[in-house]
Amino acid sequence: MTPTRTEDTAAVRALLRRSAAAWAEGDGTAYGACFTADATDLTYTGTLYRGGAEIGRAHQALFDSFLKDTRLDLDELDLRFYGPDTAVVVTRGDVRKRSARPGRPGKLATYTLVRENDNRWRIAAVQKTRHKRLLEALSFRAQPATRPGPR
Repeated sequence: MTPTRTEDTAAVRALLRRSAAAWAEGDGTAYGACFTADATDLTYTGTLYRGGAEIGRAHQALFDSFLKDTRLDLDELDLRFYGPDTAVVVTRGDVRKRSARPGRPGKLATYTLVRENDNRWRIAAVQKTRHKRLLEALSFRAQPATRPGPR
């Protein structure tokens, strides 16, 4: 039976929630399991990790040190499907201490997700970027045609 687009949307969103939950728990293995075996993760700092196992291993080291007791806050900005087995999700979010109140997100991420042979959605690629609000505002002011259209 072929899943409906509504079911796919729910599954994609559940995958992103699962990855954020693994992050909040500091569980690199569970975080890495959200990715395909050949996934790419281009981090905010510019580090490129390849494969769910490496992503999980590296994030465990981060969860045990620099990212200890943090959570990954994500807000979906856009979700699009490209065929039956591929989706792209753009999110806004940030990494915060688990106990911190939500704040103004400073990062954007683009996720490419695929449905694998076991019919489960996984992250095939993610690329994170810092949102530079001041530079963006200056470019919009200097060249208004660079401003994106309404959403």
